[in-house]
Amino acid sequence: MDDLYQILKQQGPTPAAALTRQLGISPATLSRRVKAAGGQVVRIGRTRGARYGLHHEIPGIGARWPVWEINPEGTPEARGQLHWLHGLASYWEIEPGQGLVYEGFAPFIADMAPQGFLGQLFPRRFPELAFPPRIRDWQESHVLQALVMRGEDLPGNLIIGSVSMDRFLQSETGVSRPRDYPAISRELVTRGSGSSTAGEFPKFTAFDGEHHLLVKFTAGDRSPADRRWRDLLLCEHHAAATLAAGGINASVTRPVLQEEQLFLEIRRFDRQGPRGRHAVLTLGAVDDAWLGPRDNWIQAARRLADRGWITPEDHTRILLLEAFGLLIHNNDRHFGNLACFWEPTAEAPRLKLAPVYDMLPMALAPAANGMLPERTLEPPKPSAALLAVWDQAEGLAREFRTRLAGDDRISPAFRALIRNDSPAGP
Repeated sequence: MDDLYQILKQQGPTPAAALTRQLGISPATLSRRVKAAGGQVVRIGRTRGARYGLHHEIPGIGARWPVWEINPEGTPEARGQLHWLHGLASYWEIEPGQGLVYEGFAPFIADMAPQGFLGQLFPRRFPELAFPPRIRDWQESHVLQALVMRGEDLPGNLIIGSVSMDRFLQSETGVSRPRDYPAISRELVTRGSGSSTAGEFPKFTAFDGEHHLLVKFTAGDRSPADRRWRDLLLCEHHAAATLAAGGINASVTRPVLQEEQLFLEIRRFDRQGPRGRHAVLTLGAVDDAWLGPRDNWIQAARRLADRGWITPEDHTRILLLEAFGLLIHNNDRHFGNLACFWEPTAEAPRLKLAPVYDMLPMALAPAANGMLPERTLEPPKPSAALLAVWDQAEGLAREFRTRLAGDDRISPAFRALIRNDSPAGP
């Protein structure tokens, strides 16, 4: 048996034909040896093209865990098992003997993993797990432990492991009001709270009695950097409203001023009602799992469209968002800032572009030391790939500036800066 284990440890999931050849045994003998392994070896697939993988045990949690999907009504539905295999491979066994195999983490694990501002607080929120204090120092085992032991309220609609499911079943959805936000933000910095969503901007999660929210907030210390971040959060609100008015599905946002702090409520599209959820993947998770390098939205959209994974309409929308981002000086168009609703299938993921979020002129964001950027904003020029959507994007950008010009909550200096970035003005 040791020779079978050694091959699977070194090679990861391996076709049955390759195993019989390397071991010098018949298919029937291989089947007997796999059965004798008592569950340490897992068969992937039911046909002659089946592969075999060796479970990679993680102390304290094992190597396989039940998976549940939380439907939009908030009801858990069993969705098979997740296996962690040698060779850094994930196998989501959706039905007995059938499922999806991924190199490294499955894409939904990559998105569920603690990250960003709230993710950095995870070790402090759960000191009993004894994780490294910096998540950049975590290994794969730490991520899986986080999902299996404390994964009841992570992005998307999946829950992995019985411990996390029990925590979900026992949890209650409390209601937060805007008057609570200052206290929540202060406690967040010292203790950590909320679910782990990506992004470095200070934020927390809340439920207003009808919708789950992601709430970004400023420091409220009246510094130049704080004033700039207030302006930028208002820009994010107006960008979303501009796109929505132009027929582009965008996140619903609301600015709230409390005790010198500006809070921006952003309605979560992976949640529905008190406990319902939707399946969502970021463009980064999709690209990493199936397509290749993270280059830019234009190339990623082309890859998705060429494979028929997104509709021509969604392809055009991504190009329009790229152009609009350029025109409003959003230089933070990374692969975590686009997402899709998804349905896993054996052949390919079925994707539908989710509402736009995190669209704001990040080129004007303060530096890490609090200094404001000293730059002249130059009107961008289109690339060939964006020519077909450029006029529409310019119209949306003009409407965006018009909205900013009419909002007295935005500082006069910032409104002048935005107004002067284009010869056409607002």
